[in-house]
Amino acid sequence: MRASLRRLANPVSTVTSSSPLRPAPLALLPPIPLYRRLFRAHRHMLGPEERVLGDQYIRSEFRQHRAVENPVHIIGFLTEWQLYAQKLEGDAWKGEKMDTSKLDKMSDEQIGQLYELMQAIQNKTEQDDTSGKPAMGGDDDSKT
Repeated sequence: MRASLRRLANPVSTVTSSSPLRPAPLALLPPIPLYRRLFRAHRHMLGPEERVLGDQYIRSEFRQHRAVENPVHIIGFLTEWQLYAQKLEGDAWKGEKMDTSKLDKMSDEQIGQLYELMQAIQNKTEQDDTSGKPAMGGDDDSKT
């Protein structure tokens, strides 16, 4: 993401929604503040193992998208990460199922990666169940 494209993430004006049924558009954070917010959310909301995995994923995704010049792609990328941060900070993500429209937009490679992640989580949960340890994230109430 080139420095000149950072302007795309800044709201130009505070436009209100024309329809009461549709929420006002989301003001996107620029890439670097969003990047920091994601790490902060992981630090406060995830367990140690989840945090390591999540932090590595954030780093790799932002590095891969550093050279992207397509404004539509940049806006989509930043929007999805900001929605993720909002969900994570609000605990709305626990037990939530993935939207089928997002699955339909994924490539075969992305679906394969998602399947591998699901298998890794299931294997980890099974290992923790057999060893008597709590599952990833656990039910630690001391995080609040």
